[in-house]
Amino acid sequence: MLVNESQILAALGTVMEPDLGSDLVSLGMISDVAVDQAGNVSFTVTLTTPACPMKESIKQSCISAIRAGVPDAGSIDVKMDAKVTSSCSHHGGHGGHHGHAGHGGHGAPQRIQLDKVRNIIAVASGKGGVGKSTVAVNLAVSLAESGAKVGLIDADLYGPSIPTMFGLQDARPELVEGKLIPIEQYGVKLMSIGFLVDSETALIWRGPMASSAIRQLITDVDWQELDYLIFDLPPGTGDIQLTLVQALPLTGTVIVTTPQDVALADVAKAVTMFRKVEVPILGVVENMSWYELPDGTKDYIFGKQGGEKFAKSNALPFLGSIPIGGAVREGGDSGKPAIIGNPEAPTSVAARKVAGEIARQVSILNASCAN
Repeated sequence: MLVNESQILAALGTVMEPDLGSDLVSLGMISDVAVDQAGNVSFTVTLTTPACPMKESIKQSCISAIRAGVPDAGSIDVKMDAKVTSSCSHHGGHGGHHGHAGHGGHGAPQRIQLDKVRNIIAVASGKGGVGKSTVAVNLAVSLAESGAKVGLIDADLYGPSIPTMFGLQDARPELVEGKLIPIEQYGVKLMSIGFLVDSETALIWRGPMASSAIRQLITDVDWQELDYLIFDLPPGTGDIQLTLVQALPLTGTVIVTTPQDVALADVAKAVTMFRKVEVPILGVVENMSWYELPDGTKDYIFGKQGGEKFAKSNALPFLGSIPIGGAVREGGDSGKPAIIGNPEAPTSVAARKVAGEIARQVSILNASCAN
């Protein structure tokens, strides 16, 4: 019995993409189907992100579906590829809110267009001290490790931590034809106010000046093509944050909190702000969730599962918990993020999982507005 391409496609048509609620064939994720004389099969599955946490299970489901539906098939070679989908904000913004932004008036900012950037993800927190920058750094590095093209902007003018965390305190970006060239480290393109001003220069910038400084970090940089541009916002929910989220075509925002109830009151403010300006919230990350003792037991220093409960009660996706550990602090101080310097540490494993979850939420969101 000869095996043919349409039998293979029919079998693959029974494999569902777990998040997008349709099968791989209808979603256009299957390509390059080939069957040789001996009935050996090969094809490519193109996922919506290289960081897809379901990669392995989708691959196995494809193989099982062909084994069940086309019993005469020989060997099955599945190539897994990825093409990151673009944010909805590229085609028409998030609802009507931004409609008048371009016309001045209302003190509303001019919209920034970054044509080659597929998704801009803001990492925000209700207050400082929750490890937001560490989460942003490990998210960026983790997505880059998975094979995505990633940029990271450090928008914290008053305490830029990215140069230190990447071991680039003395780096200065080049200026080529009026554009700053981002500094690349660990596969991530970086831009920080810390590269442009002396760390001794205490920044006491007023709101409007600060906003325009951050706008320049975005518009005056030659980002080239990026799948994800991670935006490490300053902590809190003040003017700068508001200006930024209104000026940028954000795909969505990730909110970082600790398990403490006090922090959660501030998180609620951040959620309210993003909902008011109609920026989708990709979910909540709980950082510093517990401390792992040498014998493997968990010490919940800051209380337990506050972030998870908050996400649930606000109908937001919970993106995962990241424990607190020496590896993270050492990573931040030594200029080698934990995820690279200590990839097996519990914090690194958790951070990688959170990155996959964020990428997954971006794909789901992009699919919902493409339809």
